[in-house]
Amino acid sequence: MYVAVLAVLALTVVGCSEKATNGDGGGKDAGGVKTGDGVTAKTITLGVLTDMTGVYASLGKSVTQAQQLWAKQTNASGGICGRTVELTIRDHGYDPQKAVAAYTELEPKVLGFAQFIGSPFVAAVKQRIDGQDKGLVLPQAWSASLLGSPYVRVVGATYDIETINAVDYLLTQKRIAKGDKIGHVYFEGDYGENALTGSKYAAGQAGLTVVEQKIKPTDNDMSAQVAALKKAGVKAVVISAGPRQAASLVGVAAAGGFNVPVIGNNSAFAPQLLATPAGPALMKDYYVAASTLPIGAPDAGPAKLAKEYAAAYPKDGLDNGVVAGYTAAGVYGEVLKKACADKDLTREGIDKALLTLSSYDSGFGITHDFSDPAVPSTRQSLIMKPDNKVPGGLKVVQPATVAKAAESYKAAN
Repeated sequence: MYVAVLAVLALTVVGCSEKATNGDGGGKDAGGVKTGDGVTAKTITLGVLTDMTGVYASLGKSVTQAQQLWAKQTNASGGICGRTVELTIRDHGYDPQKAVAAYTELEPKVLGFAQFIGSPFVAAVKQRIDGQDKGLVLPQAWSASLLGSPYVRVVGATYDIETINAVDYLLTQKRIAKGDKIGHVYFEGDYGENALTGSKYAAGQAGLTVVEQKIKPTDNDMSAQVAALKKAGVKAVVISAGPRQAASLVGVAAAGGFNVPVIGNNSAFAPQLLATPAGPALMKDYYVAASTLPIGAPDAGPAKLAKEYAAAYPKDGLDNGVVAGYTAAGVYGEVLKKACADKDLTREGIDKALLTLSSYDSGFGITHDFSDPAVPSTRQSLIMKPDNKVPGGLKVVQPATVAKAAESYKAAN
């Protein structure tokens, strides 16, 4: 998928090679703070490129609303650097052309992006971001291909490291052992293939064999994959796909008497799945790895956010997209405050400010280090299990941990 996306978008990106300006220009305010794109005397404008109508619609809605909540709270407490924070939102529907078109439209109008869903789409404009735009992007994407950029910064463990931690959990729980086969069902493209790199590395370290099953984001019935993995005799399955694929995989396996543990990456679950026929099977032996506490955790951060989000959006349920979106917005907020203190709200000032966040406590179970663009902000992952009695549908079964194999692993990008 990644190669296809690049091919489709090549002309679009090349055609927009000339840097546009929004007319703000550079300058200084009355307090001597340097300003540039997306910053006026009264506002700081951030872009949000989300998916509210595509494969990650439920996630995109939660992430976006959480960031809107953050902006509302920030402005209610006085804003940042004497300015209100505004979010300009575009829904790309997980369509590559729409995603890059939306980036092209918003880039000259905003300081940077507090959200950009879709590893392939971020990767498609990464060269442009690094070469000319230089606006800080905090993607809702965790591919190792995004590492190394001073401007595209991954918040959390990358998919490969997250998968190593996931496989390690199955090993420490003695659900799999040396000599076993594990299945890996994964999306074609950046996300799935980066996760596959992690499972292969973990397997190599532990003496396991990986049985691969590549799928497309449009593949919703996992019957063929389950049949192939069952025939191969795998003892566990890793899934690096979306919530629908995870539910189908677990449901089909349970219906066929294929009782093995299944563990997914952070985007392979949605609480709505627990109300489907696959719900009981998901709660029995399905697990999720992620770099944040779940929204239903009793800890202070998630509990406070859950209460505030429910008050702001009473008709919408809770899921981990709420935590992910709020965390990314919080990181951006800390960077803006630091840049303000340094009297530099230009893109250059924002990028420098982020490098000073070497021990940022998100309040959601992980401390992040943004001082080195070549590595993710953490190598830790929590392991969670579906539970319909918990708000958001997930409970922690293993706190933030980094596997020995993940410590020694060097992420490729």
